[in-house]
Amino acid sequence: MRLRLNFSSFVNCAAALVLLASVAACAKSPAEDGKPAQVMYQEVYDPLEPMNRYFFNVNYALDALFLKPVAEIYRGVLPNPVRNSVRNFLTNLSQPIYFINNVLQGELNRAGDNMGAFFINTLWGIGGLFDVAQLNTGEEDMGQTFAVWGAPEGPYLVIPLVGPNTTRAATGGVVDYFIDPVNIAADNNDLDYVGVTRFAVSGIDARSRSIEALDEIEKNSIDFYATIRSLYRQNRNNLILNGKGNPAQLPDMSFDEDDAPTAKKS
Repeated sequence: MRLRLNFSSFVNCAAALVLLASVAACAKSPAEDGKPAQVMYQEVYDPLEPMNRYFFNVNYALDALFLKPVAEIYRGVLPNPVRNSVRNFLTNLSQPIYFINNVLQGELNRAGDNMGAFFINTLWGIGGLFDVAQLNTGEEDMGQTFAVWGAPEGPYLVIPLVGPNTTRAATGGVVDYFIDPVNIAADNNDLDYVGVTRFAVSGIDARSRSIEALDEIEKNSIDFYATIRSLYRQNRNNLILNGKGNPAQLPDMSFDEDDAPTAKKS
Protein backbone atom coordinates (compact mmCIF):
# COMPACT_ATOMS: atom_id res chain seq x y z
CA MET A 1 0.00 0.00 0.00
CA ARG A 2 1.32 3.43 -0.91
CA LEU A 3 1.47 5.84 1.97
CA ARG A 4 0.60 9.36 0.85
CA LEU A 5 0.90 12.15 3.39
CA ASN A 6 -0.31 15.64 2.60
CA PHE A 7 2.35 18.31 3.03
CA SER A 8 0.61 20.29 5.76
CA SER A 9 0.17 17.18 7.90
CA PHE A 10 3.83 16.31 7.47
CA VAL A 11 4.96 19.82 8.40
CA ASN A 12 2.68 19.98 11.44
CA CYS A 13 3.76 16.61 12.76
CA ALA A 14 7.44 17.27 12.05
CA ALA A 15 7.22 20.60 13.86
CA ALA A 16 5.57 18.90 16.81
CA LEU A 17 8.36 16.34 16.99
CA VAL A 18 11.03 19.05 16.87
CA LEU A 19 9.27 20.99 19.62
CA LEU A 20 8.87 17.94 21.81
CA ALA A 21 12.47 16.88 21.30
CA SER A 22 13.76 20.33 22.24
CA VAL A 23 11.56 20.47 25.32
CA ALA A 24 12.68 17.04 26.46
CA ALA A 25 16.32 17.98 25.94
CA CYS A 26 15.99 21.13 28.06
CA ALA A 27 14.18 19.45 30.94
CA LYS A 28 16.34 18.46 33.89
CA SER A 29 15.53 16.22 36.82
CA PRO A 30 16.44 17.27 40.37
CA ALA A 31 19.42 15.81 42.14
CA GLU A 32 18.60 12.59 43.90
CA ASP A 33 19.13 14.01 47.39
CA GLY A 34 15.99 12.56 48.86
CA LYS A 35 12.79 10.70 48.01
CA PRO A 36 10.35 13.54 48.83
CA ALA A 37 11.95 15.78 46.22
CA GLN A 38 11.86 13.00 43.64
CA VAL A 39 8.20 12.20 44.40
CA MET A 40 7.19 15.85 44.06
CA TYR A 41 9.23 16.12 40.87
CA GLN A 42 7.48 13.11 39.33
CA GLU A 43 4.03 14.38 40.35
CA VAL A 44 4.50 17.93 39.06
CA TYR A 45 7.39 17.96 36.53
CA ASP A 46 6.08 21.01 34.73
CA PRO A 47 9.14 23.08 33.75
CA LEU A 48 7.12 24.93 31.10
CA GLU A 49 4.33 25.88 33.50
CA PRO A 50 4.06 29.57 32.49
CA MET A 51 3.66 28.62 28.82
CA ASN A 52 1.38 25.72 29.72
CA ARG A 53 -0.86 27.96 31.81
CA TYR A 54 -1.09 30.42 28.92
CA PHE A 55 -2.22 27.69 26.50
CA PHE A 56 -4.50 26.26 29.18
CA ASN A 57 -6.25 29.64 29.36
CA VAL A 58 -6.43 29.80 25.56
CA ASN A 59 -7.99 26.34 25.42
CA TYR A 60 -10.35 27.26 28.26
CA ALA A 61 -11.56 30.32 26.35
CA LEU A 62 -12.01 28.36 23.12
CA ASP A 63 -13.90 25.69 25.04
CA ALA A 64 -16.23 28.25 26.61
CA LEU A 65 -16.84 29.98 23.27
CA PHE A 66 -17.13 27.01 20.94
CA LEU A 67 -16.59 23.45 22.14
CA LYS A 68 -18.80 23.38 25.22
CA PRO A 69 -21.79 25.08 23.52
CA VAL A 70 -21.49 22.73 20.54
CA ALA A 71 -21.23 19.74 22.89
CA GLU A 72 -24.35 20.88 24.74
CA ILE A 73 -26.25 21.20 21.46
CA TYR A 74 -24.93 17.81 20.35
CA ARG A 75 -26.14 16.19 23.56
CA GLY A 76 -29.43 18.06 23.54
CA VAL A 77 -30.34 17.32 19.92
CA LEU A 78 -29.16 13.74 19.50
CA PRO A 79 -30.84 11.05 21.62
CA ASN A 80 -28.72 8.65 23.67
CA PRO A 81 -28.92 5.73 21.19
CA VAL A 82 -27.62 7.94 18.37
CA ARG A 83 -24.77 9.30 20.50
CA ASN A 84 -23.89 5.77 21.58
CA SER A 85 -23.76 4.72 17.92
CA VAL A 86 -21.45 7.64 17.12
CA ARG A 87 -19.21 6.60 20.01
CA ASN A 88 -19.26 2.97 18.89
CA PHE A 89 -18.34 3.99 15.34
CA LEU A 90 -15.40 6.12 16.53
CA THR A 91 -14.20 3.32 18.80
CA ASN A 92 -14.42 0.85 15.94
CA LEU A 93 -12.29 3.12 13.73
CA SER A 94 -9.65 3.10 16.47
CA GLN A 95 -9.51 -0.69 16.89
CA PRO A 96 -6.75 -1.17 14.24
CA ILE A 97 -4.38 1.26 15.99
CA TYR A 98 -5.29 -0.29 19.35
CA PHE A 99 -4.40 -3.66 17.81
CA ILE A 100 -1.00 -2.42 16.60
CA ASN A 101 -0.11 -0.98 20.00
CA ASN A 102 -1.23 -4.08 21.89
CA VAL A 103 0.99 -6.20 19.62
CA LEU A 104 3.93 -3.85 20.23
CA GLN A 105 3.28 -4.13 23.97
CA GLY A 106 3.18 -7.93 23.81
CA GLU A 107 -0.52 -7.98 24.81
CA LEU A 108 -1.53 -10.56 22.21
CA ASN A 109 -4.80 -11.57 23.85
CA ARG A 110 -5.93 -7.96 23.97
CA ALA A 111 -4.77 -7.51 20.36
CA GLY A 112 -6.95 -10.47 19.38
CA ASP A 113 -9.92 -8.82 21.08
CA ASN A 114 -9.25 -5.63 19.09
CA MET A 115 -9.31 -7.43 15.76
CA GLY A 116 -12.27 -9.56 16.77
CA ALA A 117 -14.25 -6.49 17.80
CA PHE A 118 -13.30 -4.65 14.60
CA PHE A 119 -14.36 -7.39 12.19
CA ILE A 120 -17.50 -8.41 14.10
CA ASN A 121 -18.74 -4.86 14.61
CA THR A 122 -17.83 -3.79 11.07
CA LEU A 123 -19.63 -6.75 9.48
CA TRP A 124 -22.58 -7.25 11.84
CA GLY A 125 -22.68 -3.92 13.64
CA ILE A 126 -23.36 -1.88 10.48
CA GLY A 127 -19.86 -0.50 10.11
CA GLY A 128 -19.35 -0.26 13.85
CA LEU A 129 -22.48 1.68 14.76
CA PHE A 130 -23.45 -1.12 17.14
CA ASP A 131 -21.16 -2.96 19.54
CA VAL A 132 -22.23 -6.48 18.65
CA ALA A 133 -18.95 -8.06 19.78
CA GLN A 134 -19.15 -6.80 23.38
CA LEU A 135 -15.48 -7.66 23.90
CA ASN A 136 -14.79 -4.76 26.29
CA THR A 137 -11.61 -3.62 24.56
CA GLY A 138 -9.76 -0.63 25.95
CA GLU A 139 -7.84 2.32 24.53
CA GLU A 140 -4.22 1.85 23.50
CA ASP A 141 -1.86 4.36 21.93
CA MET A 142 1.82 4.74 21.15
CA GLY A 143 2.33 6.87 24.24
CA GLN A 144 1.30 3.87 26.34
CA THR A 145 3.53 1.63 24.23
CA PHE A 146 6.50 3.92 24.85
CA ALA A 147 5.73 3.73 28.58
CA VAL A 148 5.68 -0.08 28.48
CA TRP A 149 9.02 0.03 26.68
CA GLY A 150 10.44 2.14 29.51
CA ALA A 151 10.50 5.58 27.90
CA PRO A 152 10.34 8.43 30.46
CA GLU A 153 7.14 10.43 30.68
CA GLY A 154 8.84 13.74 30.02
CA PRO A 155 7.56 17.18 30.99
CA TYR A 156 3.89 18.03 31.19
CA LEU A 157 2.57 19.95 28.17
CA VAL A 158 -0.62 21.77 27.28
CA ILE A 159 -1.07 21.73 23.51
CA PRO A 160 -3.35 24.30 21.83
CA LEU A 161 -6.67 22.76 20.68
CA VAL A 162 -5.60 19.39 22.12
CA GLY A 163 -5.12 19.93 25.84
CA PRO A 164 -3.13 18.10 28.54
CA ASN A 165 -0.22 15.97 27.38
CA THR A 166 3.32 14.90 28.14
CA THR A 167 6.21 14.72 25.69
CA ARG A 168 5.88 10.93 25.65
CA ALA A 169 2.13 10.95 25.03
CA ALA A 170 2.32 13.75 22.45
CA THR A 171 5.16 12.09 20.54
CA GLY A 172 3.18 8.86 20.63
CA GLY A 173 0.19 10.68 19.18
CA VAL A 174 2.26 11.87 16.22
CA VAL A 175 3.50 8.31 15.60
CA ASP A 176 -0.07 6.98 15.87
CA TYR A 177 -1.16 9.43 13.18
CA PHE A 178 1.34 8.01 10.70
CA ILE A 179 0.81 4.30 11.44
CA ASP A 180 -2.97 4.32 11.90
CA PRO A 181 -4.38 2.13 9.07
CA VAL A 182 -7.50 4.31 8.88
CA ASN A 183 -5.40 7.44 8.29
CA ILE A 184 -3.25 5.63 5.74
CA ALA A 185 -6.32 4.41 3.84
CA ALA A 186 -7.86 7.89 3.89
CA ASP A 187 -4.64 9.52 2.64
CA ASN A 188 -4.21 6.98 -0.13
CA ASN A 189 -7.75 7.65 -1.36
CA ASP A 190 -7.59 11.46 -1.24
CA LEU A 191 -9.99 11.57 1.71
CA ASP A 192 -8.15 14.30 3.60
CA TYR A 193 -11.33 15.39 5.38
CA VAL A 194 -11.60 12.08 7.24
CA GLY A 195 -8.90 12.90 9.78
CA VAL A 196 -10.24 16.38 10.53
CA THR A 197 -13.83 15.14 10.80
CA ARG A 198 -12.80 12.26 13.03
CA PHE A 199 -10.84 14.60 15.32
CA ALA A 200 -13.69 17.11 15.53
CA VAL A 201 -16.47 14.59 16.18
CA SER A 202 -14.34 12.74 18.74
CA GLY A 203 -13.70 16.00 20.58
CA ILE A 204 -17.36 17.01 20.60
CA ASP A 205 -18.49 13.56 21.74
CA ALA A 206 -15.89 13.40 24.51
CA ARG A 207 -16.74 16.93 25.67
CA SER A 208 -20.45 16.08 25.77
CA ARG A 209 -19.68 13.31 28.27
CA SER A 210 -17.64 15.50 30.60
CA ILE A 211 -19.70 18.68 30.89
CA GLU A 212 -20.94 18.18 34.45
CA ALA A 213 -17.75 16.51 35.65
CA LEU A 214 -15.49 19.34 34.49
CA ASP A 215 -17.89 21.97 35.82
CA GLU A 216 -17.82 20.25 39.22
CA ILE A 217 -14.04 19.92 39.18
CA GLU A 218 -13.63 23.59 38.33
CA LYS A 219 -16.07 24.66 41.03
CA ASN A 220 -14.24 22.66 43.71
CA SER A 221 -10.68 23.44 42.59
CA ILE A 222 -8.44 26.03 44.19
CA ASP A 223 -6.23 25.79 41.09
CA PHE A 224 -8.12 24.37 38.11
CA TYR A 225 -4.93 24.07 36.04
CA ALA A 226 -3.12 22.03 38.73
CA THR A 227 -6.17 19.81 39.26
CA ILE A 228 -6.46 18.99 35.57
CA ARG A 229 -2.73 18.29 35.41
CA SER A 230 -3.01 15.84 38.31
CA LEU A 231 -6.11 14.12 36.94
CA TYR A 232 -4.57 13.82 33.49
CA ARG A 233 -1.51 12.04 34.88
CA GLN A 234 -3.67 9.72 36.99
CA ASN A 235 -5.75 8.86 33.95
CA ARG A 236 -2.69 8.19 31.78
CA ASN A 237 -1.20 5.98 34.46
CA ASN A 238 -4.47 4.05 34.68
CA LEU A 239 -4.48 3.53 30.90
CA ILE A 240 -0.85 2.39 30.88
CA LEU A 241 -1.60 -0.14 33.63
CA ASN A 242 -4.68 -1.38 31.71
CA GLY A 243 -7.12 -0.23 34.36
CA LYS A 244 -5.05 -1.49 37.29
CA GLY A 245 -4.06 1.97 38.49
CA ASN A 246 -6.13 4.07 40.87
CA PRO A 247 -9.30 5.02 38.97
CA ALA A 248 -11.11 5.89 42.22
CA GLN A 249 -9.39 9.29 42.12
CA LEU A 250 -10.56 10.05 38.59
CA PRO A 251 -13.73 12.02 37.84
CA ASP A 252 -16.74 10.00 36.78
CA MET A 253 -17.42 10.96 33.18
CA SER A 254 -20.65 8.93 33.00
CA PHE A 255 -23.77 10.73 34.12
CA ASP A 256 -26.39 8.13 33.34
CA GLU A 257 -26.42 4.53 32.22
CA ASP A 258 -27.26 5.40 28.64
CA ASP A 259 -24.24 7.70 28.41
CA ALA A 260 -21.79 5.26 29.98
CA PRO A 261 -19.02 4.12 27.60
CA THR A 262 -19.31 0.50 26.53
CA ALA A 263 -15.56 -0.08 26.35
CA LYS A 264 -13.81 -0.63 29.65
CA LYS A 265 -10.27 -1.71 30.50
CA SER A 266 -9.95 -4.98 32.35
